[in-house]
Amino acid sequence: MLSVEGLTKAFGGLVAVNNLSFKVGKEEIVGLIGPNGSGKSTVVELITGFYRPTKGRIFFDGHEIGSLPPHKVLARGIARTFQTMDCMPAFSVYDTVRLAALHVGSEEHARQRTDRAIEDNGIAARKKDLVSSIPRTDRMAVEMARLTVSDPRLILLDELMAGLSEDEAESVIRQIRTLREKGTSFLVVEHRMEIVTKLCDRLIVLNFGEKIAEGPTGVVLNDPVVIDAYLGTETAHA
Repeated sequence: MLSVEGLTKAFGGLVAVNNLSFKVGKEEIVGLIGPNGSGKSTVVELITGFYRPTKGRIFFDGHEIGSLPPHKVLARGIARTFQTMDCMPAFSVYDTVRLAALHVGSEEHARQRTDRAIEDNGIAARKKDLVSSIPRTDRMAVEMARLTVSDPRLILLDELMAGLSEDEAESVIRQIRTLREKGTSFLVVEHRMEIVTKLCDRLIVLNFGEKIAEGPTGVVLNDPVVIDAYLGTETAHA
């Protein structure tokens, strides 16, 4: 489904991502982990069209997408989160979800999709409220509605569960698994290892912009190179 080949992104003399290659298959949940500043969020920005690669190629369903702007990447079937859920705090719940729906259909189609997504995520009573005025749990529901309203086949989650309680995170994990069962794939940037362990089929580990490990979650988390670079001895034996 997603294929990244030799991906490199340089900002002047700083190479944030260096010669990175990996794939995400259909109905896979792949984790992208590494220390702060290792290039994870840059990879998300590159795949979704917010950055252009310095070198390398990005393919989705066999079509190269590395030069496409974000709205065309979304229209191809790739959705993403941002590290803050308040990226549009002055918009209502309804308009936040509707803007995502408009990228993949007509006005009438977008309205129908928006109504369904808001209802499915239990926030119909909040549809006229500003996103900035509602509780965090409802903002998370808005984010899930915004993600799913376009029926994406690949979703990139950039630290979606940062700051959530254990119960809140479990609820999101259940939603992700349900979406996977319906055919959606995920690339997950996440620091909380208890979530990574429960959720991800495979892991890709970055350090200083380069891939240092890739493989099944349990194997990667016990890799001495990964432990030394990221997890630390105490975490590995916890």
